[in-house]
Amino acid sequence: MSGDLEQRLERLAARAAWEMDCIEAAAPIWLKKPEKEARYNVVIVGAGLNGLSAAFALRRRGIEGVLVIDQAEAGREGPWVTSARMKTLRSPKTLAGPDFGIPSLSPRAWYEAVYGAETFAGLEKIGREDWMRYMLWFRRASGVTVCNETRLEAVAEADDGVRLTISGNGSLPGEITCRRLVMANGMDGCGGPYVPENVAALPKAFWTHSAEQGEDGHLKGKDVIVLGSATSSFDWAVTALENGARRVTMVARAKELACTEVLAWTNFPGYLGAFAELPDVEKWRFSRHYYDLKVPPTQDQYDRATACPNFIMELGSGITSLAIENGRIRAETRNGTLMADHILLGTGYSIDFSMRPELVPLNGRFAYWRDRFTPPNGEDCPPVLHAPYLGRTFELTPMDAVSDRWVSRIHMFNGGAVPSLGPVSNGITGIKYGIARIADGMTRAFFLEDAARFRGELAGYREQHFNPRGKVSA
Repeated sequence: MSGDLEQRLERLAARAAWEMDCIEAAAPIWLKKPEKEARYNVVIVGAGLNGLSAAFALRRRGIEGVLVIDQAEAGREGPWVTSARMKTLRSPKTLAGPDFGIPSLSPRAWYEAVYGAETFAGLEKIGREDWMRYMLWFRRASGVTVCNETRLEAVAEADDGVRLTISGNGSLPGEITCRRLVMANGMDGCGGPYVPENVAALPKAFWTHSAEQGEDGHLKGKDVIVLGSATSSFDWAVTALENGARRVTMVARAKELACTEVLAWTNFPGYLGAFAELPDVEKWRFSRHYYDLKVPPTQDQYDRATACPNFIMELGSGITSLAIENGRIRAETRNGTLMADHILLGTGYSIDFSMRPELVPLNGRFAYWRDRFTPPNGEDCPPVLHAPYLGRTFELTPMDAVSDRWVSRIHMFNGGAVPSLGPVSNGITGIKYGIARIADGMTRAFFLEDAARFRGELAGYREQHFNPRGKVSA
């Protein structure tokens, strides 16, 4: 970073601090860190968009003793410079980020400080690498500290909280406890990449999911099948073509490409701010429409792929069987036979807690939607049935209100929360609503738990704000 740019960003951070002072954005600390060294009020797992947003919001609510951990190296949190393969974000450049209403902490303010207002005005979407640079600056400017290369290994019940087993960070003990645990770990925070059974049966060397990190140069000169037709599949298609693949065939069951971005419709205060208050049947019906609309490719993705003569789309098709013959993949589709060297999966994520080893101890202790709701006849929606049934602050709902009560201290501030709270924790569009909900919910929970202590403090409160100077007669 050049000296001039560094100074501009320092001035921007100073401006943000001034803005916060102007509106009393940072509350006085009222909830201090517990005295025990290895005990915290909140542990946040994940230092990407959701994790940094939550940490900043809790700091602004006057809550101390918040620990943020991330298994990645510093600067590689989230997907932006690891597994993401798109050139730009899919979100409009004007959306707020983790700034929580502070203008000088916004993505736009950072971009204009780095590249200038004219450049931002002519920009269609922010590049993913620039977004990562912004996130790192936000982390510094907001005062959020992250313990990187720290992995959550297991969770268990503790007195008045959750016990965490962690690894990888020598500065922290192997066991810590917290009053509240926030799982802010992305789209796969409640599961993992979805891999069709017939693909999973192949040797791993023959396929790659879009969630995986790695170099894509091995695709050069190869015949490639891309499975799926939504946005991550087009990411794959462009990546393969630009890495010199000989032929790229997109195979999808959908007969038409998705053309409607559902998040564009959801982006209004009624839906994002009040979805969590809907009765279950209305959440269910909204979610059916939400999941029916697949994420379309960006226009840039589509144009780049279709400009290549060696890109082929088989829509309304789908793979019926797979086998390895003479070191290559033989794929039977509804349109015939394809021979390929590698399959690239743009098949999204599954909600499946068994895919998260650290959460295995929760098995059977919390409710899924299928445990709490029976769909109306003819209104099936499998993605919702398999999702955790969450409370209004993203907390897990205990299966047994007594013996499993502790799991309600675990908050799933990630992609698995969408059926219960709406799309406020699965991307940039709704994050400003998710931040407020988790910050206000935590504030409420801590105050209610500690109300007796605060009442005692009030009973003994005698700070002097007025001095009669001995002039009051007896």
